Amino acid sequence: MPLARRYLLLAGMLALAASFFLPGPQAAAQSADEAAVGKAVEALNKAMLDADKAALEALVADKLSYGHSSGRLETKAELVHAFVSKKSVYKSITITEPSVSVIGNNAIARHVFAVDFETDGKPGSAKVGVMQVWQKQADGRWQLLARQAYRLLDLNQVGTLNK
Repeated sequence: MPLARRYLLLAGMLALAASFFLPGPQAAAQSADEAAVGKAVEALNKAMLDADKAALEALVADKLSYGHSSGRLETKAELVHAFVSKKSVYKSITITEPSVSVIGNNAIARHVFAVDFETDGKPGSAKVGVMQVWQKQADGRWQLLARQAYRLLDLNQVGTLNK
């Protein structure tokens, strides 16, 4: 019997030690939320490309603050109208360097956003950094609460900024 108790004690200690190193249910849930936010970012980009009013309205919160790299801010109604009216038409969107951090019912998504567009019939393109704040709703959906784009630094010009 003493030998069996030693094995039982050893097994218990190993199980306790493993619980510190193996991901638990909370880590798995967080990974699922991170994936869900990533899918919401993709769905928002698709809705912008398609000028899909219903999808845009479902994906963004009523109190949306949508900031452009120029400093211009838009509300939910202004953002939806800009796409649905086709004043600006997004032709393609490329996302690079994506990251998502989930903190409770909020998430911060960051990425580099490259877009080809047409405004008032004139083609253009932009490449900006973006930070988005997403909020998990009671029904489990993620909605965009805030977005701020910012100009990316040209590393060739960094040395001239300090002069």
